[in-house]
Amino acid sequence: MTDLPVVGAALPLNQFIEMRDVMFGHDRDLELQDFHNPQLLDSDYSALVDRAKAALTGYGGRHGIHGPFWDLPLATWDPQIRGVIHDRMFKALGICEALGSTHMVVHSPYLEWDHRNIMHYPNAKEGIFERFQETMAPVVKRAEEVGTTLVLENIGDIDPHFRVELAASLGSDALQISVDTGHAHYAHGACGAPPVDYYIKAAGVRLQHVHLQDADGYADRHWALGEGTIRWDAVFRAIGQLNSKPRLIIEVYGDQSVARSIAYLQSKGLAQ
Repeated sequence: MTDLPVVGAALPLNQFIEMRDVMFGHDRDLELQDFHNPQLLDSDYSALVDRAKAALTGYGGRHGIHGPFWDLPLATWDPQIRGVIHDRMFKALGICEALGSTHMVVHSPYLEWDHRNIMHYPNAKEGIFERFQETMAPVVKRAEEVGTTLVLENIGDIDPHFRVELAASLGSDALQISVDTGHAHYAHGACGAPPVDYYIKAAGVRLQHVHLQDADGYADRHWALGEGTIRWDAVFRAIGQLNSKPRLIIEVYGDQSVARSIAYLQSKGLAQ
């Protein structure tokens, strides 16, 4: 089992503290889930940051945060919305700097509607790229300064290659790729996208982060691994062919779901 990948978890701070033994025992990668909320980012969150810093004392795993995403289209047309995005992202990156966090999840702007219509409207693809670059260039620059890697997560992406090309267009190692297995399985089951392992393969060396959650191909379930219909053998074979050693983050609801997910992967001989 020692050669198997070690999976981590996406947890709110209180749950991370409760699961200290599990997380510290294997230095599992961590993603704190407290800092994407817009209400929190408009408040004095210094006490929460201090609590997180204290909880991370002695922690040897890689850790990051889920960045803000609610109502933040990263390829926005609207310069005022772009200003809101910058405010949210810079605050979140300041939290990463304070915690020493080395990854932050952001959401892909590429939706099913875009995929269905990109060949219909003139210069649609070029427009998405231009608006995304205008929005994200200063955010990526700040991430470079902080030492945090932004990972671009698939949401409604049907084409697993588009997001990879979009991230690469900014030419920075501080913007890489995340794959959410449940989102990919939804796109596969409901929208005719390729299966989950194809998303892993499409990301290739740019894959730095994976959200592990099970689903049924109909909705964004966040079920414990083994409770849905994702072909985990194929997913972990694809991960095993990479040299990028992405953070493998279980993102499910409830601490028992995390424990069940770890136990499932161990029982299948896929991870520890």
